This record gives sequence, structure tokens and C-alpha cells, in this order.
Amino acid sequence: MADMTRWLDADEQRTWRAFLAASRALMDSLDRELQRDAGMPHAYYEILVRLSESTDRQLRMSDLAESTNSSRSRLSHAIARLEEAGWVRRESCPSDRRGAFAVLTDQGFEVLAAAAPGHVEGVRRHLFDQLSPAQVDQLRQISETLMDHLAADRPTS
Repeated sequence: MADMTRWLDADEQRTWRAFLAASRALMDSLDRELQRDAGMPHAYYEILVRLSESTDRQLRMSDLAESTNSSRSRLSHAIARLEEAGWVRRESCPSDRRGAFAVLTDQGFEVLAAAAPGHVEGVRRHLFDQLSPAQVDQLRQISETLMDHLAADRPTS
């Protein structure tokens, strides 16, 4: 039986490795800066942002897991840490005994508001300031294409 593997050519291999290295380096830098400046990893920052942008600063745990592309157990662990810090609280769902809401506390909102300017500056400095306006547009188009393709492969909850 013949080998049907579609191996990457030299340009594709170079592009793939550059994409991986750049993605990891960017996220590592942003994570380090958030840890240093706000005392939280990027994953916690993202949870606080999602809650801050939602109605009444709360989301069902299942919806929050989906929107942060996190497993329910990983999210539950993160919410427990955020509860210990006083930044989030859990509330039971009146319409579903098994369901729960994560709610951003006033203290959590203040922590997020204090962390946001430095984080946004890091995103600007490490990503957008390195690209031309045309490259920013290309990056958005490429990212949206990949997100659309990968969304079709994601299991629904």
C-alpha cells in the first residue's frame, strides 16, 4: 500500500514552525507580563474579561468553559482559585439544579480594570506594533478562516 501522507514541503514546514514559535512566544510573553504585573495567568485574565463583558457580569459555567475553550474540570479549578482570591463567586442556577453561574465580583472587576491597560499595551507592543495595517488585516482573515474551519471540528456540548 502506497504512503498517502501529504508531507509538508520546505516552505510549508518553515511557515508551520514559524507560526508555532511565534504563537508560543507571544502567549508566553503576555502570560509572563500578566503574572508579573497583575499576579494572574492569561487564562484567569480571559475568564475575568468574559465575565466582565457578559450581562450582569455572570455566565453559566458551561458557557464560560466553551467561550474560553477550556474543559469543564480545568475551568472549575480556575474558578476555585478565582473564588479564593475574591474575584469570582459561584451561584447556583435556579432553573437547573446541576448548573452554576460564575459571577465577577466588584473586587474582581477592579483587579481586571487595573490589569487591562498593561495587558493591552503588551498586546499592542508585541503584536500590532510589529505589523503593517495590511498584515493586521491578513492576520485577522487567516485567523477567522482557521477558527471557522476548526469550529466545525469541535464537539458540541
